[in-house]
Amino acid sequence: MRHSRIALLLTVSAVTPLVPVLTPATASAAEHTLRPYLQQKPAWHRCDKELPASLQCATIKVPLDYARPGGKKLDLAISRMRTSTKKERRGVLLLNPGGPGGPGVDMPQYMADELPKSVKNAYDLVGFDPRGIGLSSPVGCGLTSAERNWERPYKAATFTKDVKWARTVAEKCDKKQGDKLRHITTRNTARDMDVIRAVLGEKKISYLGYSYGTYLGAVYTQMFPKRTDRFVLDSAVDPARVWRGMIQVWAEGAEPAFTRWTEWTAARHATYKLGRTPEAVRKSFYDLVARADRKPIDLDGTPVTGDDIRSGLRGMFFGTREAAEAVAELKKAAAGASTAPSAGRDNLRTPEPVPPSFGRTVPDDNGDAGFWAVVCADTRAWPRDPEQYRKDAIRDKARYPLYGDFASHIKPCAFWKKSGSEPATRIGNSVRALILQNEWDSQTPLTSGQGLRRAMKGSKMVTVAGGVGHGIYGTKSCADKTATAYLTTGRLPAKDVTCKAAPAADERATPNRLPLPTPPGLPGMAGRF
Repeated sequence: MRHSRIALLLTVSAVTPLVPVLTPATASAAEHTLRPYLQQKPAWHRCDKELPASLQCATIKVPLDYARPGGKKLDLAISRMRTSTKKERRGVLLLNPGGPGGPGVDMPQYMADELPKSVKNAYDLVGFDPRGIGLSSPVGCGLTSAERNWERPYKAATFTKDVKWARTVAEKCDKKQGDKLRHITTRNTARDMDVIRAVLGEKKISYLGYSYGTYLGAVYTQMFPKRTDRFVLDSAVDPARVWRGMIQVWAEGAEPAFTRWTEWTAARHATYKLGRTPEAVRKSFYDLVARADRKPIDLDGTPVTGDDIRSGLRGMFFGTREAAEAVAELKKAAAGASTAPSAGRDNLRTPEPVPPSFGRTVPDDNGDAGFWAVVCADTRAWPRDPEQYRKDAIRDKARYPLYGDFASHIKPCAFWKKSGSEPATRIGNSVRALILQNEWDSQTPLTSGQGLRRAMKGSKMVTVAGGVGHGIYGTKSCADKTATAYLTTGRLPAKDVTCKAAPAADERATPNRLPLPTPPGLPGMAGRF
Protein backbone atom coordinates (compact mmCIF):
# COMPACT_ATOMS: atom_id res chain seq x y z
CA MET A 1 0.00 0.00 0.00
CA ARG A 2 1.47 3.34 -0.99
CA HIS A 3 1.87 5.64 1.99
CA SER A 4 1.30 9.34 1.43
CA ARG A 5 2.72 11.76 3.95
CA ILE A 6 0.02 13.77 5.67
CA ALA A 7 -0.33 17.31 4.34
CA LEU A 8 -0.83 19.59 7.30
CA LEU A 9 -0.60 23.36 7.56
CA LEU A 10 1.57 24.20 10.55
CA THR A 11 2.16 27.77 11.46
CA VAL A 12 4.65 28.90 14.05
CA SER A 13 2.82 29.01 17.37
CA ALA A 14 3.23 31.69 19.94
CA VAL A 15 5.05 30.45 23.02
CA THR A 16 5.97 31.91 26.34
CA PRO A 17 8.79 34.44 25.78
CA LEU A 18 12.24 33.05 26.40
CA VAL A 19 14.66 35.20 28.35
CA PRO A 20 18.45 35.05 28.12
CA VAL A 21 20.08 33.30 31.05
CA LEU A 22 23.61 32.57 32.21
CA THR A 23 25.33 29.23 31.66
CA PRO A 24 24.78 27.11 34.81
CA ALA A 25 27.59 26.05 37.12
CA THR A 26 25.68 23.31 38.92
CA ALA A 27 22.97 20.75 38.14
CA SER A 28 20.35 22.70 40.06
CA ALA A 29 21.33 25.86 38.23
CA ALA A 30 20.94 23.97 34.96
CA GLU A 31 17.30 23.23 35.79
CA HIS A 32 16.83 26.89 36.55
CA THR A 33 18.35 28.06 33.26
CA LEU A 34 16.12 25.71 31.29
CA ARG A 35 12.98 26.87 33.10
CA PRO A 36 11.86 29.24 30.31
CA TYR A 37 11.89 26.27 27.91
CA LEU A 38 10.24 23.84 30.31
CA GLN A 39 7.43 26.27 31.15
CA GLN A 40 6.41 27.12 27.59
CA LYS A 41 2.70 27.17 26.83
CA PRO A 42 2.32 26.01 23.24
CA ALA A 43 -0.52 27.50 21.24
CA TRP A 44 -2.22 24.33 20.03
CA HIS A 45 -4.33 24.67 16.92
CA ARG A 46 -5.96 22.47 14.33
CA CYS A 47 -3.27 21.27 11.93
CA ASP A 48 -5.42 21.42 8.82
CA LYS A 49 -9.11 21.93 8.12
CA GLU A 50 -9.10 18.86 5.88
CA LEU A 51 -7.95 16.66 8.76
CA PRO A 52 -9.65 15.76 12.04
CA ALA A 53 -9.85 18.57 14.56
CA SER A 54 -8.35 16.15 17.07
CA LEU A 55 -4.98 16.45 15.33
CA GLN A 56 -3.36 19.51 16.88
CA CYS A 57 -0.07 21.21 16.08
CA ALA A 58 2.24 23.70 17.72
CA THR A 59 5.84 24.92 17.66
CA ILE A 60 8.01 25.33 20.74
CA LYS A 61 11.59 26.49 21.24
CA VAL A 62 14.65 24.52 22.37
CA PRO A 63 18.25 25.69 22.80
CA LEU A 64 20.68 24.91 20.00
CA ASP A 65 23.33 24.19 22.63
CA TYR A 66 22.06 22.95 25.99
CA ALA A 67 25.34 24.06 27.58
CA ARG A 68 24.41 27.61 26.57
CA PRO A 69 20.64 27.78 26.86
CA GLY A 70 20.67 31.55 26.60
CA GLY A 71 22.16 31.37 23.11
CA LYS A 72 20.65 30.46 19.76
CA LYS A 73 17.31 28.68 19.68
CA LEU A 74 15.69 26.14 17.37
CA ASP A 75 12.06 25.61 16.44
CA LEU A 76 10.63 22.23 17.41
CA ALA A 77 7.43 21.20 15.61
CA ILE A 78 5.16 19.02 17.75
CA SER A 79 1.72 17.47 17.29
CA ARG A 80 -0.78 15.47 19.30
CA MET A 81 -4.02 13.52 19.22
CA ARG A 82 -5.49 13.38 22.71
CA THR A 83 -7.20 10.34 24.09
CA SER A 84 -10.99 10.57 24.10
CA THR A 85 -11.30 9.09 27.57
CA LYS A 86 -9.89 10.82 30.64
CA LYS A 87 -10.81 7.88 32.87
CA GLU A 88 -8.39 5.48 31.15
CA ARG A 89 -5.72 8.05 30.30
CA ARG A 90 -2.26 7.19 31.59
CA GLY A 91 -0.15 9.87 29.93
CA VAL A 92 1.53 10.57 26.60
CA LEU A 93 3.04 8.18 24.06
CA LEU A 94 5.81 9.94 22.18
CA LEU A 95 6.38 8.56 18.66
CA ASN A 96 9.43 8.45 16.39
CA PRO A 97 9.58 6.77 12.95
CA GLY A 98 13.35 6.39 12.69
CA GLY A 99 15.99 7.73 10.34
CA PRO A 100 18.12 9.51 11.35
CA GLY A 101 16.41 12.13 9.25
CA GLY A 102 12.83 10.90 9.51
CA PRO A 103 10.11 13.50 10.25
CA GLY A 104 7.59 12.51 12.91
CA VAL A 105 5.09 15.33 13.27
CA ASP A 106 2.53 13.33 11.27
CA MET A 107 2.96 10.14 13.29
CA PRO A 108 -0.09 10.57 15.57
CA GLN A 109 -2.44 10.75 12.59
CA TYR A 110 -0.83 7.76 10.98
CA MET A 111 -0.50 5.57 14.07
CA ALA A 112 -4.06 6.30 15.15
CA ASP A 113 -5.09 3.89 12.38
CA GLU A 114 -2.57 1.22 13.42
CA LEU A 115 -2.63 1.10 17.23
CA PRO A 116 -5.26 -0.83 19.21
CA LYS A 117 -8.06 1.08 20.92
CA SER A 118 -6.78 0.19 24.39
CA VAL A 119 -3.50 2.00 23.70
CA LYS A 120 -5.24 5.03 22.20
CA ASN A 121 -7.48 5.20 25.26
CA ALA A 122 -4.47 5.17 27.57
CA TYR A 123 -2.31 7.76 25.83
CA ASP A 124 -2.27 11.04 24.00
CA LEU A 125 -0.30 10.29 20.81
CA VAL A 126 2.48 12.86 20.43
CA GLY A 127 4.68 13.40 17.38
CA PHE A 128 7.59 15.71 16.67
CA ASP A 129 10.10 16.50 13.98
CA PRO A 130 13.55 15.98 15.55
CA ARG A 131 15.86 18.99 15.55
CA GLY A 132 17.15 19.75 12.06
CA ILE A 133 14.40 17.71 10.39
CA GLY A 134 11.17 18.71 8.65
CA LEU A 135 9.76 21.79 10.37
CA SER A 136 12.20 21.80 13.28
CA SER A 137 14.75 24.33 11.98
CA PRO A 138 15.59 22.03 9.05
CA VAL A 139 19.16 21.60 7.88
CA GLY A 140 20.16 21.43 4.24
CA CYS A 141 23.51 21.19 2.48
CA GLY A 142 22.52 22.10 -1.08
CA LEU A 143 23.38 18.60 -2.32
CA THR A 144 22.69 17.60 -5.91
CA SER A 145 20.90 14.35 -6.73
CA ALA A 146 24.24 12.74 -7.58
CA GLU A 147 25.75 13.88 -4.28
CA ARG A 148 22.83 12.44 -2.35
CA ASN A 149 23.57 8.98 -3.73
CA TRP A 150 25.76 7.48 -1.03
CA GLU A 151 25.48 3.77 -1.90
CA ARG A 152 28.83 3.55 -3.68
CA PRO A 153 30.70 0.30 -4.35
CA TYR A 154 34.44 0.18 -3.90
CA LYS A 155 36.41 0.12 -7.14
CA ALA A 156 40.08 0.98 -7.43
CA ALA A 157 39.37 3.01 -10.57
CA THR A 158 36.77 5.23 -8.87
CA PHE A 159 38.24 5.44 -5.36
CA THR A 160 39.71 8.94 -5.87
CA LYS A 161 36.38 10.14 -7.24
CA ASP A 162 34.50 8.66 -4.28
CA VAL A 163 36.87 10.30 -1.80
CA LYS A 164 36.23 13.61 -3.54
CA TRP A 165 32.47 13.01 -3.27
CA ALA A 166 32.69 12.36 0.48
CA ARG A 167 34.82 15.45 1.00
CA THR A 168 32.46 17.59 -1.09
CA VAL A 169 29.39 16.55 0.91
CA ALA A 170 31.16 17.34 4.18
CA GLU A 171 32.37 20.71 2.91
CA LYS A 172 28.97 21.69 1.52
CA CYS A 173 27.28 20.85 4.82
CA ASP A 174 29.85 22.81 6.78
CA LYS A 175 29.48 25.81 4.50
CA LYS A 176 25.68 25.78 4.73
CA GLN A 177 25.23 24.95 8.41
CA GLY A 178 28.49 25.69 10.20
CA ASP A 179 28.55 25.21 13.96
CA LYS A 180 24.88 24.17 14.00
CA LEU A 181 25.94 20.70 12.85
CA ARG A 182 27.76 19.99 16.14
CA HIS A 183 24.44 20.14 17.95
CA ILE A 184 22.25 18.00 15.64
CA THR A 185 22.84 14.89 17.74
CA THR A 186 20.86 12.11 19.35
CA ARG A 187 21.75 13.31 22.86
CA ASN A 188 20.34 16.75 22.11
CA THR A 189 17.22 15.27 20.53
CA ALA A 190 16.75 13.25 23.74
CA ARG A 191 16.98 16.51 25.68
CA ASP A 192 14.38 17.98 23.33
CA MET A 193 12.12 15.03 24.18
CA ASP A 194 12.44 15.95 27.83
CA VAL A 195 11.47 19.53 27.06
CA ILE A 196 8.38 18.17 25.29
CA ARG A 197 7.62 16.10 28.39
CA ALA A 198 7.78 19.18 30.61
CA VAL A 199 5.80 21.38 28.20
CA LEU A 200 3.04 18.77 28.17
CA GLY A 201 2.97 18.78 31.97
CA GLU A 202 4.02 15.14 32.35
CA LYS A 203 6.30 13.69 35.03
CA LYS A 204 7.22 10.79 32.77
CA ILE A 205 6.80 9.86 29.12
CA SER A 206 6.06 6.59 27.37
CA TYR A 207 7.52 6.04 23.95
CA LEU A 208 7.24 4.03 20.74
CA GLY A 209 10.29 4.31 18.52
CA TYR A 210 11.16 2.42 15.35
CA SER A 211 14.60 1.80 13.83
CA TYR A 212 16.83 4.80 14.67
CA GLY A 213 14.06 5.71 17.10
CA THR A 214 15.14 2.74 19.22
CA TYR A 215 18.57 4.29 19.72
CA LEU A 216 17.01 7.66 20.45
CA GLY A 217 14.75 5.99 23.02
CA ALA A 218 17.67 4.10 24.54
CA VAL A 219 19.67 7.32 24.87
CA TYR A 220 16.71 8.94 26.62
CA THR A 221 16.50 6.06 29.09
CA GLN A 222 20.21 6.46 29.80
CA MET A 223 20.00 10.23 30.30
CA PHE A 224 16.60 10.44 32.00
CA PRO A 225 15.88 7.04 33.60
CA LYS A 226 13.59 8.49 36.27
CA ARG A 227 11.44 10.18 33.63
CA THR A 228 11.11 7.00 31.56
CA ASP A 229 7.77 5.18 31.75
CA ARG A 230 6.94 2.47 29.19
CA PHE A 231 9.30 2.35 26.21
CA VAL A 232 8.73 0.09 23.18
CA LEU A 233 11.84 -0.09 20.99
CA ASP A 234 10.92 -1.67 17.67
CA SER A 235 13.52 -2.96 15.15
CA ALA A 236 16.53 -2.09 17.19
CA VAL A 237 19.85 -0.36 16.66
CA ASP A 238 22.84 -1.87 18.46
CA PRO A 239 24.30 1.04 20.47
CA ALA A 240 27.74 -0.55 20.33
CA ARG A 241 27.72 -0.18 16.53
CA VAL A 242 26.74 3.46 16.05
CA TRP A 243 27.10 4.54 13.40
CA ARG A 244 29.56 3.05 10.93
CA GLY A 245 28.92 -0.39 12.35
CA MET A 246 25.17 -0.02 11.80
CA ILE A 247 25.78 0.54 8.09
CA GLN A 248 28.23 -2.35 7.98
CA VAL A 249 25.72 -4.67 9.67
CA TRP A 250 23.54 -4.36 6.57
CA ALA A 251 26.20 -6.35 4.74
CA GLU A 252 26.62 -8.84 7.56
CA GLY A 253 22.87 -9.40 7.82
CA ALA A 254 22.35 -9.70 4.07
CA GLU A 255 24.44 -12.86 3.65
CA PRO A 256 22.24 -15.25 5.70
CA ALA A 257 19.16 -13.67 4.09
CA PHE A 258 20.66 -14.31 0.65
CA THR A 259 21.46 -17.93 1.57
CA ARG A 260 17.89 -18.47 2.78
CA TRP A 261 16.62 -16.95 -0.47
CA THR A 262 18.68 -19.34 -2.59
CA GLU A 263 17.20 -22.30 -0.69
CA TRP A 264 13.65 -20.99 -1.06
CA THR A 265 14.09 -20.23 -4.76
CA ALA A 266 15.74 -23.56 -5.57
CA ALA A 267 12.66 -25.32 -4.18
CA ARG A 268 10.59 -23.34 -6.72
CA HIS A 269 12.70 -23.81 -9.83
CA ALA A 270 9.61 -24.63 -11.87
CA THR A 271 8.35 -21.11 -11.23
CA TYR A 272 11.47 -18.96 -11.40
CA LYS A 273 13.92 -21.14 -13.39
CA LEU A 274 16.93 -19.84 -11.50
CA GLY A 275 18.40 -23.22 -10.46
CA ARG A 276 17.40 -26.49 -8.82
CA THR A 277 19.87 -26.21 -5.93
CA PRO A 278 20.88 -23.30 -3.70
CA GLU A 279 24.33 -23.36 -5.29
CA ALA A 280 22.81 -23.13 -8.76
CA VAL A 281 20.58 -20.21 -7.74
CA ARG A 282 23.57 -18.41 -6.26
CA LYS A 283 25.51 -18.93 -9.48
CA SER A 284 22.57 -17.65 -11.57
CA PHE A 285 22.49 -14.47 -9.49
CA TYR A 286 26.21 -13.74 -9.60
CA ASP A 287 26.37 -14.61 -13.32
CA LEU A 288 23.69 -11.96 -13.79
CA VAL A 289 25.73 -9.46 -11.75
CA ALA A 290 28.83 -10.20 -13.84
CA ARG A 291 26.83 -9.85 -17.07
CA ALA A 292 25.48 -6.45 -15.96
CA ASP A 293 28.98 -5.33 -14.95
CA ARG A 294 30.24 -6.07 -18.47
CA LYS A 295 27.26 -4.37 -20.10
CA PRO A 296 24.35 -2.78 -18.19
CA ILE A 297 21.02 -4.57 -18.59
CA ASP A 298 18.33 -2.50 -20.27
CA LEU A 299 15.28 -2.63 -18.01
CA ASP A 300 12.55 -0.68 -19.80
CA GLY A 301 15.05 1.99 -20.79
CA THR A 302 16.89 2.06 -17.47
CA PRO A 303 20.47 0.77 -17.59
CA VAL A 304 21.11 -1.53 -14.62
CA THR A 305 24.67 -2.41 -13.60
CA GLY A 306 25.86 -5.29 -11.49
CA ASP A 307 26.43 -2.84 -8.62
CA ASP A 308 22.84 -1.64 -9.00
CA ILE A 309 21.67 -5.24 -8.69
CA ARG A 310 23.73 -5.93 -5.57
CA SER A 311 22.67 -2.77 -3.73
CA GLY A 312 19.13 -2.65 -5.05
CA LEU A 313 18.27 -6.24 -4.17
CA ARG A 314 19.98 -6.37 -0.78
CA GLY A 315 16.80 -5.41 1.07
CA MET A 316 14.61 -7.54 -1.19
CA PHE A 317 16.41 -10.76 -0.28
CA PHE A 318 14.85 -10.61 3.19
CA GLY A 319 11.46 -11.19 1.53
CA THR A 320 12.02 -14.23 -0.65
CA ARG A 321 9.27 -14.10 -3.27
CA GLU A 322 9.85 -10.44 -4.04
CA ALA A 323 13.54 -11.09 -4.73
CA ALA A 324 12.89 -14.20 -6.83
CA GLU A 325 10.48 -12.30 -9.05
CA ALA A 326 12.95 -9.43 -9.46
CA VAL A 327 15.90 -11.67 -10.36
CA ALA A 328 13.77 -13.69 -12.80
CA GLU A 329 12.68 -10.47 -14.47
CA LEU A 330 16.27 -9.24 -14.71
CA LYS A 331 17.33 -12.54 -16.24
CA LYS A 332 14.68 -12.15 -18.95
CA ALA A 333 15.81 -8.57 -19.61
CA ALA A 334 19.44 -9.69 -19.87
CA ALA A 335 18.37 -12.23 -22.49
CA GLY A 336 16.74 -9.46 -24.49
CA ALA A 337 13.14 -10.25 -23.62
CA SER A 338 10.79 -7.33 -23.03
CA THR A 339 9.68 -6.91 -19.43
CA ALA A 340 6.38 -5.42 -18.44
CA PRO A 341 5.35 -4.34 -14.95
CA SER A 342 3.51 -7.08 -13.10
CA ALA A 343 -0.24 -6.56 -13.18
CA GLY A 344 -1.82 -5.32 -10.01
CA ARG A 345 1.53 -4.52 -8.35
CA ASP A 346 1.57 -0.76 -8.96
CA ASN A 347 1.26 0.30 -5.36
CA LEU A 348 3.42 -2.19 -3.49
CA ARG A 349 6.59 -0.17 -3.04
CA THR A 350 6.66 2.35 -0.24
CA PRO A 351 8.29 5.63 -1.27
CA GLU A 352 11.00 7.03 0.98
CA PRO A 353 9.43 9.28 3.62
CA VAL A 354 9.75 12.96 2.76
CA PRO A 355 9.35 15.68 5.38
CA PRO A 356 5.94 17.31 4.78
CA SER A 357 6.18 21.01 4.00
CA PHE A 358 3.25 22.17 6.16
CA GLY A 359 3.20 25.45 4.28
CA ARG A 360 6.89 26.14 4.93
CA THR A 361 10.05 25.48 2.98
CA VAL A 362 12.01 22.33 3.76
CA PRO A 363 15.28 21.78 1.84
CA ASP A 364 15.09 19.03 -0.78
CA ASP A 365 18.08 17.31 0.78
CA ASN A 366 16.83 17.64 4.37
CA GLY A 367 16.62 13.89 4.94
CA ASP A 368 20.17 13.35 3.68
CA ALA A 369 21.59 16.37 5.51
CA GLY A 370 19.85 15.33 8.71
CA PHE A 371 21.14 11.78 8.36
CA TRP A 372 24.77 12.81 7.96
CA ALA A 373 24.49 15.44 10.67
CA VAL A 374 23.48 12.82 13.24
CA VAL A 375 25.65 9.88 12.21
CA CYS A 376 28.75 12.06 11.83
CA ALA A 377 28.27 14.12 15.02
CA ASP A 378 26.97 11.37 17.33
CA THR A 379 30.30 9.57 17.51
CA ARG A 380 33.96 10.41 17.03
CA ALA A 381 34.83 6.88 15.93
CA TRP A 382 34.76 7.49 12.16
CA PRO A 383 38.20 6.87 10.57
CA ARG A 384 39.79 10.00 9.13
CA ASP A 385 42.23 8.25 6.78
CA PRO A 386 40.68 7.41 3.38
CA GLU A 387 43.03 4.45 3.08
CA GLN A 388 41.31 2.80 6.04
CA TYR A 389 38.05 2.82 4.10
CA ARG A 390 39.80 1.32 1.08
CA LYS A 391 41.23 -1.54 3.15
CA ASP A 392 37.93 -2.18 4.93
CA ALA A 393 35.93 -2.16 1.68
CA ILE A 394 38.27 -4.68 0.05
CA ARG A 395 38.16 -6.89 3.15
CA ASP A 396 34.38 -6.77 3.49
CA LYS A 397 33.71 -7.33 -0.21
CA ALA A 398 35.42 -10.70 0.31
CA ARG A 399 33.55 -11.40 3.57
CA TYR A 400 30.14 -10.20 2.44
CA PRO A 401 30.11 -10.20 -1.39
CA LEU A 402 26.57 -8.89 -1.75
CA TYR A 403 27.04 -5.55 0.01
CA GLY A 404 30.31 -5.50 1.99
CA ASP A 405 32.15 -2.95 -0.14
CA PHE A 406 29.15 -0.61 -0.21
CA ALA A 407 28.86 -0.69 3.57
CA SER A 408 32.53 -0.13 4.40
CA HIS A 409 33.40 2.33 1.62
CA ILE A 410 34.18 5.96 2.40
CA LYS A 411 31.46 8.21 3.82
CA PRO A 412 31.27 12.01 4.37
CA CYS A 413 31.96 11.51 8.09
CA ALA A 414 35.62 10.95 7.18
CA PHE A 415 35.82 14.68 6.43
CA TRP A 416 33.17 16.07 8.76
CA LYS A 417 34.39 19.50 9.83
CA LYS A 418 32.67 19.78 13.19
CA SER A 419 33.01 17.00 15.74
CA GLY A 420 29.91 16.39 17.80
CA SER A 421 29.49 18.53 20.90
CA GLU A 422 29.74 15.40 23.09
CA PRO A 423 31.09 11.83 22.91
CA ALA A 424 28.70 9.01 22.00
CA THR A 425 26.35 7.78 24.72
CA ARG A 426 27.27 4.51 26.38
CA ILE A 427 24.05 2.56 26.92
CA GLY A 428 23.94 0.34 29.98
CA ASN A 429 20.94 0.49 32.30
CA SER A 430 18.20 -1.52 33.97
CA VAL A 431 15.20 0.38 32.57
CA ARG A 432 12.26 -1.97 31.96
CA ALA A 433 11.82 -1.43 28.22
CA LEU A 434 10.39 -3.80 25.60
CA ILE A 435 12.40 -4.57 22.46
CA LEU A 436 10.70 -6.01 19.35
CA GLN A 437 12.71 -7.62 16.57
CA ASN A 438 11.93 -9.52 13.36
CA GLU A 439 14.27 -12.36 12.50
CA TRP A 440 14.63 -11.10 8.93
CA ASP A 441 14.97 -7.32 9.07
CA SER A 442 17.01 -5.70 6.30
CA GLN A 443 17.79 -2.44 8.11
CA THR A 444 18.31 -3.58 11.69
CA PRO A 445 19.18 -7.30 11.44
CA LEU A 446 18.55 -9.67 14.32
CA THR A 447 22.10 -9.34 15.65
CA SER A 448 21.50 -5.61 16.03
CA GLY A 449 18.41 -6.10 18.19
CA GLN A 450 20.30 -8.59 20.31
CA GLY A 451 22.97 -5.95 20.86
CA LEU A 452 20.46 -3.49 22.31
CA ARG A 453 19.03 -6.23 24.51
CA ARG A 454 22.50 -6.89 25.98
CA ALA A 455 22.98 -3.18 26.71
CA MET A 456 19.56 -2.71 28.35
CA LYS A 457 19.71 -5.33 31.07
CA GLY A 458 16.30 -4.52 32.53
CA SER A 459 14.55 -4.92 29.19
CA LYS A 460 12.86 -7.92 27.62
CA MET A 461 12.88 -8.83 23.94
CA VAL A 462 10.29 -10.40 21.66
CA THR A 463 11.83 -12.04 18.60
CA VAL A 464 9.47 -12.85 15.73
CA ALA A 465 10.85 -16.11 14.31
CA GLY A 466 10.40 -16.00 10.55
CA GLY A 467 9.28 -12.37 10.76
CA VAL A 468 10.16 -10.32 7.70
CA GLY A 469 10.41 -6.57 7.40
CA HIS A 470 11.49 -3.44 9.18
CA GLY A 471 8.99 -2.44 11.85
CA ILE A 472 6.67 -4.72 13.82
CA TYR A 473 4.15 -3.11 16.15
CA GLY A 474 1.06 -2.15 14.23
CA THR A 475 1.51 -4.81 11.51
CA LYS A 476 -0.68 -7.47 13.15
CA SER A 477 2.44 -9.38 14.21
CA CYS A 478 2.51 -12.07 16.87
CA ALA A 479 4.50 -9.54 18.95
CA ASP A 480 1.66 -7.01 19.00
CA LYS A 481 -0.15 -8.67 21.90
CA THR A 482 2.90 -8.46 24.17
CA ALA A 483 3.54 -4.82 23.22
CA THR A 484 -0.07 -3.84 23.85
CA ALA A 485 -0.11 -5.57 27.24
CA TYR A 486 3.10 -3.77 28.22
CA LEU A 487 1.82 -0.35 27.17
CA THR A 488 -1.55 -0.77 28.88
CA THR A 489 -0.55 -2.64 32.04
CA GLY A 490 3.20 -2.22 32.38
CA ARG A 491 3.71 -5.99 32.42
CA LEU A 492 6.85 -7.29 30.75
CA PRO A 493 7.32 -10.97 29.92
CA ALA A 494 9.15 -12.86 32.67
CA LYS A 495 11.88 -13.66 30.14
CA ASP A 496 12.71 -13.00 26.51
CA VAL A 497 10.06 -14.41 24.18
CA THR A 498 10.11 -15.91 20.69
CA CYS A 499 6.87 -16.11 18.73
CA LYS A 500 6.28 -17.45 15.24
CA ALA A 501 5.40 -15.25 12.30
CA ALA A 502 2.27 -15.98 10.30
CA PRO A 503 2.62 -18.73 7.65
CA ALA A 504 4.31 -17.62 4.42
CA ALA A 505 5.61 -14.43 6.06
CA ASP A 506 8.93 -15.04 4.32
CA GLU A 507 7.20 -14.68 0.97
CA ARG A 508 5.78 -11.27 1.77
CA ALA A 509 6.20 -8.78 -1.05
CA THR A 510 4.15 -5.94 0.36
CA PRO A 511 6.15 -3.63 2.62
CA ASN A 512 5.06 -2.71 6.11
CA ARG A 513 2.39 -0.07 6.35
CA LEU A 514 4.49 1.75 8.90
CA PRO A 515 6.01 5.05 7.68
CA LEU A 516 9.63 3.95 8.07
CA PRO A 517 12.65 4.65 5.86
CA THR A 518 13.06 1.77 3.41
CA PRO A 519 15.79 0.65 0.96
CA PRO A 520 15.56 2.53 -2.37
CA GLY A 521 15.32 -0.70 -4.36
CA LEU A 522 16.49 -1.47 -7.87
CA PRO A 523 16.47 1.17 -10.64
CA GLY A 524 13.70 0.44 -13.11
CA MET A 525 11.81 -1.82 -10.71
CA ALA A 526 9.69 0.83 -8.97
CA GLY A 527 6.03 -0.13 -9.17
CA ARG A 528 6.79 -3.75 -10.05
CA PHE A 529 7.45 -5.41 -6.74
